[in-house]
Order: sequence, then C-alpha cells, then structure tokens
Amino acid sequence: MSKLRFIWVGKLKEPFFNEACAHYAKKLGRFHKLDETILKDAPGKLPPEDKVLREGKTIITKIRSSDMVICLDETGIEMTSVDLSKRLLKWTEDPNLTPCFVIGGPFGLSDEVKNVARIKLSLSKMTLPHELARTMLLEQLYRASSILKGSPYHHV
Repeated sequence: MSKLRFIWVGKLKEPFFNEACAHYAKKLGRFHKLDETILKDAPGKLPPEDKVLREGKTIITKIRSSDMVICLDETGIEMTSVDLSKRLLKWTEDPNLTPCFVIGGPFGLSDEVKNVARIKLSLSKMTLPHELARTMLLEQLYRASSILKGSPYHHV
C-alpha cells in the first residue's frame, strides 16, 4: 500500500470541515497509508507576512528527504480528476518517494516552502479557505484513487 503525507497548518475549526475531512480521509485510507502532520498557526497578533514566514519555517522542518513536496497554491497547475489520477499513479510508483501535500494557513505558503515543491497544484483559480482546500484535496485524491481502481465513484 502506497503512502501519502500531508502537512497542514492549523486545526479545522468548523465541525462540518472536521467531519468532511474525516470522511474523505477514511475513504482515502482504503487505498493509501496516510500520514498527517498538523502544525500550529503562527500567533494571531503577527502581521500576515510574518505569519506566513514563521509557518513556512516550521513546515520546512517537517519535510523529510523522502518527500516529494506538492504545494497547494492558487497559482499552481490545474488538472482534471483523471489527470490527477494519472499523476498520483506516477507519484506513488517510486517506493523511495512519498507524495507530501502541503497546505498553508489562511495567508498561504511562504516562498521558501513553494521553492522546495516539485509541483504547485491549484484546486481552483479562486482563492479558497484553507479548510475547504483540505476537504477538496482529500476528496480529489480519493476520487483519483477510485479512478485508478476502476471504482464507479468517479461517475456517480
């Protein structure tokens, strides 16, 4: 079973996001071993730029040498669910690399984090709340995994 890593900044505050993420993580866990690292938000009193820098430094310390970093960023590449499934297959083929998806806090990711990413992935050209982005990423990874297994989920 292949492994997927996630580095998230901030806890999910709304119960419905907690439930949705737990729902899709459970479904995704049928296909992949999941490894989740949840980092604390930078102090609220800091200006947004300083929060992003501080969170970025913490993210960098959590990235492993075996991680293939995939940052979620609105300026990243967009792809269809089928395209994501093909990429996911390729990303999980190398047993020495683990796809590691990174979603920053409310103000995004630092350039330092974006620069270590092999891929910058966008879920939409629109700016999404990070809690919604987490939910959408988990759902899309579950959908991609379902496509690879020939499950009817994608066509529902």
